Amino acid sequence: MRTLAERLRTLREGRRIYQKEMAELLGLSLRGYQCYESSESEPKLATLIAIADYYQVSIDYLVGRTDVPDFHTSNAEE
Repeated sequence: MRTLAERLRTLREGRRIYQKEMAELLGLSLRGYQCYESSESEPKLATLIAIADYYQVSIDYLVGRTDVPDFHTSNAEE
């Protein structure tokens, strides 16, 4: 899922943190996290929730179902 990988990278770089820091935050190996950003694998639901919570975005935004990152904004407001 290319959108997820792209958004993970964009969000991480926006916070100016390294992949290693994100991996540690999620309890993953560096390689495990790198696989998410390169679309080699996808996170489990619990990890996806942790990522969304960390960046304060919706899971729908992470996976490309919406371009509105704020999960407090409804589709009616787009």
